[in-house]
Amino acid sequence: QVQLVESGGGLVQAGGSLRLSCAASGLSFSGYNMGWFRQAPGKEREFVAAIRWSGATYYADSVKGRFTISRDNAKNTVYLQMNSLKPEDTAVYYCAAARGIGRDMVVSGQYEYNYWGQGTQVTVSS
Repeated sequence: QVQLVESGGGLVQAGGSLRLSCAASGLSFSGYNMGWFRQAPGKEREFVAAIRWSGATYYADSVKGRFTISRDNAKNTVYLQMNSLKPEDTAVYYCAAARGIGRDMVVSGQYEYNYWGQGTQVTVSS
């Protein structure tokens, strides 16, 4: 079965950096679009970044210029490098996967994704 396992979360001071990883198994990773979403306490889950199977990347305005999404198809892993972190970045971060090849999709739409990880907590202190 498909599994997405996030890692790399933790506690960091404002201005610091973290790199999240999401290891995928049970799917043909290179053909999937991958996304990162986050949910802060008391708020709805929101789009953070996505990378298509082709390598095209997309970002929420709130993280553009600070976060970078990348993928390593040889390792079936997607990464989220987070720099210049702010307290408002505090949230549980989720990895998600959606079939990509031959399919047009809105990469920021949660409903588009078939598989989700369990999440990893990121806490940014001021």
